[in-house]
Amino acid sequence: MGCPEFACGIPCFAYNSVPMPPQAKTSSSDPAGSESHFVKGLQGVVASQTSLSLVDGEASKLYYRGIPIEELAQQSSFEEVIFLLWNGRLPLKPELSSFKSKLASYENIPEEASPILKAFPKNVHPMAALRTLVSALGLFDPTSEKIDLASTQLHAFRLTASLPTIISAFYRLRQGKIPISPDPKLSFAANFLSMMHGKAPLPEMERALDAYLILLADHGLNASTFAARVTASTQSDTYSAVTSAIGTLKGDLHGSANQRAMEMILEIGQPEKAEGYVRNLLAQKKKVMGFGHRIYKKEDPRATVFRGIARKLCERTGETKWLAISERVEKVMLEEKGIPCNVDFFSASVLYILGFPVDFFTTVFAASRVAGWTAHVLEQRADNRLIRPEADYTGPRGRRFIPIEQRK
Repeated sequence: MGCPEFACGIPCFAYNSVPMPPQAKTSSSDPAGSESHFVKGLQGVVASQTSLSLVDGEASKLYYRGIPIEELAQQSSFEEVIFLLWNGRLPLKPELSSFKSKLASYENIPEEASPILKAFPKNVHPMAALRTLVSALGLFDPTSEKIDLASTQLHAFRLTASLPTIISAFYRLRQGKIPISPDPKLSFAANFLSMMHGKAPLPEMERALDAYLILLADHGLNASTFAARVTASTQSDTYSAVTSAIGTLKGDLHGSANQRAMEMILEIGQPEKAEGYVRNLLAQKKKVMGFGHRIYKKEDPRATVFRGIARKLCERTGETKWLAISERVEKVMLEEKGIPCNVDFFSASVLYILGFPVDFFTTVFAASRVAGWTAHVLEQRADNRLIRPEADYTGPRGRRFIPIEQRK
């Protein structure tokens, strides 16, 4: 299946250019009449095929379009990774330049949406504000109801480019400050930090945020991505699909884990208190945020990269206390439980040092993952079938209606 190239010369999103990895192929649902199998939480159930990212739980590896995440985090940029996810290959130099310009051209939000953002209560959760305004953006896009591939590609640009603008605008409005307009000359990461804080970030800060955005951009059929694909499979619009994803990411069992991890680190306060704090949580059989992963059997590969990023950034900014606390918490967890940390643990300190308020952490996650969500929506559109699983009925049978006068 193909589509016309963009007028700007950027190639169309190429789904068929990348072969489906063998491990992604599986049989379809059981034939009608055969015994169904219930799996709580759908763990291990293959519900979709994708050529976007491979999450190898046994080897604790993550690949985007076949490229190891470590190489992308160290050598690439978020813009280049967006291109990779959307097009199935790395861009040539002229293509990347054109792609960045096109992305930057959609960073501003519609003027009509600004009063809506300003009307939000300042005490609402930032993810609620983001979810609501993303939904509202569809009202001001005359193409929002179109679901053909070319229109969906356009929506992908608009949504991915505008999320940092929305997030930073709400942050500044909450502080009683005027939102800052995006600067198309800056990188995606630098522009995000500049709109948040009103000044150009240090190169180390720009690079740290860029790496974060790269590492969180896609992760197989996670809960929010599944929500986006389910919505898209009904032939609903892209804004609805991304709104579904944001609402799903908002939950504590998905996107807000880095917020909870930083709240724990802040509550510990000092490195020498870390060991006792963690052992007390374990004694009460409470969860230590930022540890363990449903898929990875060993350490989350993104956490491995982030440990180094956090160390460099903490040393560069002089905020080594958070790193010291994190390392002691990690040491106790490995000694007592043998459970390695996940991407949320060390990324929490990085986002905090970058100046993001703790309750905004999940919005930054969304600003990264929207690249993957829209890639999955495009992939779903290219070969769509309504996602409609069965449910295992556990209620009563054989009951009859009793008129209200006869009920006791």
